[in-house]
Amino acid sequence: MQPKPKFLPYEPTESLSTEDLMFRAKGVSERYLQRRSCRFFSDRPVPREVIEELLRIAASAPSGANKQPWHFVAVANPELKKKIRQAAEEEERLFYEERATEEWLKDLEPLGTDWQKPFLETAPWLIIVFKEIYGEDESGNRNKHYYVNESVGIASGFLISALHELSLVTLTHTPSPMNFLAEILERPPQQKPFLLLPVGYPAEDATVPNITKKALKDHSTIIE
Repeated sequence: MQPKPKFLPYEPTESLSTEDLMFRAKGVSERYLQRRSCRFFSDRPVPREVIEELLRIAASAPSGANKQPWHFVAVANPELKKKIRQAAEEEERLFYEERATEEWLKDLEPLGTDWQKPFLETAPWLIIVFKEIYGEDESGNRNKHYYVNESVGIASGFLISALHELSLVTLTHTPSPMNFLAEILERPPQQKPFLLLPVGYPAEDATVPNITKKALKDHSTIIE
């Protein structure tokens, strides 16, 4: 017979009145609607201690059976960043010149993107999110991970949100295929690249595409 799991009392950080809840929700909404993906970074340093706190926030995300199937690699080393940029640009060049359909390229036009990715060297940090498709104990025995993509996606969302809270910027970069990241960073076979996030301050002359988001009625259904 297995022992019963242990539980702790839940202690909410605060309890808000309905009025305060609405006020707080509108404030959060206004702030998050300001978030934008940025491709133009300053080389202004971001302290390692800040990156460590951001990774703690990301790793606090919920996950399937609490397996926490992720691993984050934060890179500030200029040589490694250069290698990552060169490999990413090679894959991106092939994408834009050979792999992408005309429809896909047309959809990308409003973003003004191409195969060149200088931000991978300019940004002071690159955070590469890896998904762990299985776990290993100290003896090398494998254990199953559940809902890996969903769990890692939530953790990545935590990280992106935390970056915005600190007024730092990022870009969800997904060169395809991304196996070169595992090779350059010498990751074990169970860790597969999921997302590449350049992290830093925006350049003083940074610009972002003039795009809009769908209205609430077009992306949500509310049933009372």
